[in-house]
Amino acid sequence: MRHFSSFDGAELSYRVLGDESTGWDRPPLVCLAGGPARDAAYLGDLGGLSAYRRLILPDSRGTGESPAASDPGEYAFPSLAEDVEALRTHLDLDNFALLAHDAAAATAQTYAAAHPGRLSHLVLLNPGSRLQGELPDDAREIFEARAEEGEWWEDAYEAVQLLEEATDFTEIRELLLRAAPMAYGRWDTPQRAHAAIERDQLNPVPRAGFWQGIDEPARLSILEALRNVEAPVLVVTGDLDAVTGMRAGEAVAESFPNARLHTLKGVGHYPWIDAPGSLTRLLRDFLHD
Repeated sequence: MRHFSSFDGAELSYRVLGDESTGWDRPPLVCLAGGPARDAAYLGDLGGLSAYRRLILPDSRGTGESPAASDPGEYAFPSLAEDVEALRTHLDLDNFALLAHDAAAATAQTYAAAHPGRLSHLVLLNPGSRLQGELPDDAREIFEARAEEGEWWEDAYEAVQLLEEATDFTEIRELLLRAAPMAYGRWDTPQRAHAAIERDQLNPVPRAGFWQGIDEPARLSILEALRNVEAPVLVVTGDLDAVTGMRAGEAVAESFPNARLHTLKGVGHYPWIDAPGSLTRLLRDFLHD
């Protein structure tokens, strides 16, 4: 595990995946974990992408090996975006490619808005569109349409209903495991193994602070600045993603002048688990361009 000092002196951790024979001569891909505030370990090596590109996986404040913040406001995604800039400075990169999954898309977009000239490429995997001010309901529609897929569905459906009222974190962990099948394109051994580690990678305090500290003018300012991002943007969705759905990805892609949307078939919220080969080829080609 390696460390860097952020803008306020916080010592944050990150991992490097890949070796000198696999893309060490090219700028790395910095990968931001979603959740929000889930340990970055759940990203793995993004389905084998580290064989083609060096990956940098930071643990955001209060997750993984990074210490808790002294001020809860430091968990908000605008602050986390400045941690990304501190990491870029630490790595001595003029520009780099940035990938974000799930809620971390808000962090990545905020970084892009503030530092557009630093990005060579931007990849947003299965993003939500809360930053865009939209909350599409197609994730629920996708979930309900999968009712005939297997015995897992009824238990997952009940768990989703109970999660709406749950407040005890131990109970929430158990319910998330029961609801986990809805996040994947199928419920086979790789998916079950990936879901089993989620309960130990959740961080409730950083999660609660992630969306704090940004008002409506600030949100609109970020969206306006995204129109000045010249770097190519790839937004990836899964047609079986019952967590964020597909319409959120459409709204995110529309926020950029140079974005394309790609939907992976038979894939849920974790494309590197459901279709690692397809995702790796897609990202490898995009980053090569």
